[in-house]
Amino acid sequence: MTHDEAMRLLHAYADGELDPAKALELESHLAGDAAARMACERLRGMSAAIRANADYHAAPAAFAARLAAAVPPAPEGGARRFSLPVWWRAGAAFAAVAVISWLAAAGVMRPGEDERLAAEVLDAHVRATLAGRPFDVASSDQHTVKPWLSARLPFSPTVTDLSAQGFELTGGRLDYVGGQRVAVLAYKRRQHLIDVFVWPAEEKQGFALARDGFNIERFSKNGMSYWLVSDLNRNELADLARLLAEHSAL
Repeated sequence: MTHDEAMRLLHAYADGELDPAKALELESHLAGDAAARMACERLRGMSAAIRANADYHAAPAAFAARLAAAVPPAPEGGARRFSLPVWWRAGAAFAAVAVISWLAAAGVMRPGEDERLAAEVLDAHVRATLAGRPFDVASSDQHTVKPWLSARLPFSPTVTDLSAQGFELTGGRLDYVGGQRVAVLAYKRRQHLIDVFVWPAEEKQGFALARDGFNIERFSKNGMSYWLVSDLNRNELADLARLLAEHSAL
C-alpha cells in the first residue's frame, strides 16, 4: 500500500467502513508511515470531538413547511409539480441540520488537551497491538531498554523493572504523540499488555479515564509526562502508575 492509497482510505477507516482485511492492511502501513498515522490520529480526534459535543436536533415541522412553500408552483397548464412525501421532506431537513452541525463542530470545536492526548495514546496502543508490534527492543532488562531509547530520543526516560511487583517489563519502542517522538515502555500483567508513554512536559495534576474498554492514567514527575494505557482494570493500572511515580523520583 502506498502513502496516497492510505490517505484515501483514512476517512472510511475512521468511520469503520473498511472490511477487516483492508483495515489490517492499512494499520500495517500506518505503523511505518508517520505522516499518514498523524493524519489518521487528527481525523479520529476530530470525529471524537464531534460525537462528544455536537448537538443533533430534529427539524421543526414549521421549517419543513417553509421549505415546501419556497418551491414555486408550476405555471398554469404546465407539468404537474412533483411533491416529495412529508416524511422525505422532514428527513431532508433533519439531514441538513445534522450536516450543518457537523461542519460547525469541525470548524470550531477542539477537544481539550488531555482528551486529545488520551485519544492519541489510545490509538497508538491499539495500533501497536493490532500490528503485533508492542516493542522495537524486546527485553526485561532495564539496562538494555533504557540505553536503546536514550540513543534515539532527545531525552532519557526512567525505565524500571517491576517484575517483583507483578508488572513485567517486556521491552520498549518509539511512537509519535502530539506531533513528537516519545518513548513507550511495554509492560505485562498476566495476559494484559500495558503501554507507558513518556515524554518531557510541564507537570500537571493526575488524569484518568475509561474509553472503549480501555483505562488510561496520566501523571507527571520530574519534568516528564507518563501516560498508561491498557485493558487492565483501573485499580491495578493505578498501582502501576504509583510504582512508576515512586521510582521516577529516586
